[in-house]
Amino acid sequence: MPTCPSGHDSTADDYCDVCGLPITDAGPATPSSGTPSPPPSAPDQPADPPAPGPAGTTCPNCSAVNPDNALFCEACGYDFTTGQPPRAPSSLDLGAPAGPDPGAAAGDAPAAAGPPDLDPPTADAQPSIAPPLSSSWVAEVWIDPDWYADQDSSDPLPSAGVPVVVPLRTTSVLVGRQSRSRNIHPDIDLATDNGISRRHCQLTTDGTRWWVEDLGSSNGTYVGGPLGPLPTTPLTPGEKKELGPDDRVYLGAWSRIIVRKAAPGEVH
Repeated sequence: MPTCPSGHDSTADDYCDVCGLPITDAGPATPSSGTPSPPPSAPDQPADPPAPGPAGTTCPNCSAVNPDNALFCEACGYDFTTGQPPRAPSSLDLGAPAGPDPGAAAGDAPAAAGPPDLDPPTADAQPSIAPPLSSSWVAEVWIDPDWYADQDSSDPLPSAGVPVVVPLRTTSVLVGRQSRSRNIHPDIDLATDNGISRRHCQLTTDGTRWWVEDLGSSNGTYVGGPLGPLPTTPLTPGEKKELGPDDRVYLGAWSRIIVRKAAPGEVH
C-alpha cells in the first residue's frame, strides 16, 4: 500500500487519503533529527609557498646581502671568514682622496658588470702626496687565465695578450678602479676587472723593498710566488705584506700584478 511522505497508508497512489500530500516513489521522508547538516567542506587548498628569501649571505655589520661565496662584504668590507669588522678609512692613507668621502668606505664594493663609471665628478682629482721615487720601477699588469679559472667569475675573460706596463712614480701606489663621483683616481686603474674594488689595495716602498696592503676590498688581495699553486688565503686587511722577488699579487677576477725594476729606457 502506498505511503505518503508523512507516513500515512493510502489506498490512492497519487495523493494521500489522510493528509492530501502527493505520493512519490521515494517513500516516506526520513524524520529530521532537528540538527542542521553541516555544509559540505571545501576541498583542501594547498598552503601558500613561503616567500622566497634573499639569496646570499647577509652582512652582520651593515645588513647588505652578498653572494654566498663572498669573502668580504661588498658594501662595508666585513670579513666573513674571520669576522673582522671593516677597517675605517683614514685621512692619512697615502693615495686616499684629500676631502671627506663618506661614500668611499674601506670596503667599497665593486660595481656590477656594465659600462665604466660615467657620472660627473664632484671634486677635482688630487695629486698624490706620496714622495716621488728616486729610482725607476714599473708594475706589470697581466690578465691571468689560471687565476680567472679559479674565481668562478661570470664575466667573460678578456684576451690575455701582453702585460700592460705601468710606471710607478711615487712611494705609495693605489690599486683600484676609478670613480670620478667619489674622487677616486688609482695609480693602477683596473677598470675592466669588475672584481676589483674602487680602493682595492696599496703598494708602498722604501725605495728598495715593496709591500702590499689590502684596503678592505670585497674580494681580497692574494700574494703568491712564481712557482707552485695559486694562493688561496687573502691578506688580512690593514696588514702589510712584503713582496719577495718575482712575487705575484692576485686580485679581482683575472688580474695579476708584478712589481719590478724598470729596464733601461723603459720609463721616460
